Amino acid sequence: MTDLWQDAMDHAVALARKAGQVVREALLAERSVMTKNSCVDLVTQTDQKVEQLIIQSVKEKFPSHKFIGEESVAAGQPSALTDLPTWIIDPIDGTTNFVHGFPFVAVSIGFTVNRQVEFGVVYSCVEDKMFTARRGRGAFCNGEPIQVSAQEDVRQSIVATEFGSSRDPEVVAHIFSSMRGVLSIPVHGIRSAGTAATNMCLVASGCVEVYYEIGVHVWDIAAAAVIVSEAGGVLMDVDGGDVDLMSRRVVAANRKSIADRIVKEIDSFCPVRDDAPPPRAQ
Repeated sequence: MTDLWQDAMDHAVALARKAGQVVREALLAERSVMTKNSCVDLVTQTDQKVEQLIIQSVKEKFPSHKFIGEESVAAGQPSALTDLPTWIIDPIDGTTNFVHGFPFVAVSIGFTVNRQVEFGVVYSCVEDKMFTARRGRGAFCNGEPIQVSAQEDVRQSIVATEFGSSRDPEVVAHIFSSMRGVLSIPVHGIRSAGTAATNMCLVASGCVEVYYEIGVHVWDIAAAAVIVSEAGGVLMDVDGGDVDLMSRRVVAANRKSIADRIVKEIDSFCPVRDDAPPPRAQ
């Protein structure tokens, strides 16, 4: 299976680069914007076009493989992670950035077998940075090895997080409570790239010491999770336990001691899981 997974990864890299070209061309054109779950949860025709481009190509090459795609799930497809080979796709991570021309937009492709991420590809389209990792074989950016920061002092760290698409007052209160706690450690600063995959790749590259978020989805973080771990970083839940890709909660850090310190300040809550069954019709 080793050669087969390498073939799949090579295909994912080629698809991510092709998708990135579609995204860059769309950035120069007028963009048609729609909404999903809220007025700030955006989707464009380019999101849908890129996801279909990736899925169609993979189906032709690997017809037995399964998929979890952001736009497919939004259209009603199930989001269930099984032991079968599964491609987890975010066609545009950072859709709000894309809509506004804010230059952090990523194509994210993760691949799992037996519910474990075997490889991840994150292509930062505007920067032309291709982040890749395969389990047990290291992490790379444009073919060059990357490694997490050696910083040991959380007070000399940069922390990344996001605000998410929920504007529920209770959720917003949790978000600002966590930020207040983290800032008061104190840390050097808090940053927000507007894309979970990019934030995690910044951790893997050593630019940022830790990223945390509640409300992300499996397609936001699956690919980047293996990139962080292969760059020497750690992943955990916001309550300090093992990370669960379907829980919509993640901490990615350069080392466990810094992750543990950040976790103490997170005002955690539990969003609806990605693999939760849909609500019954009344």
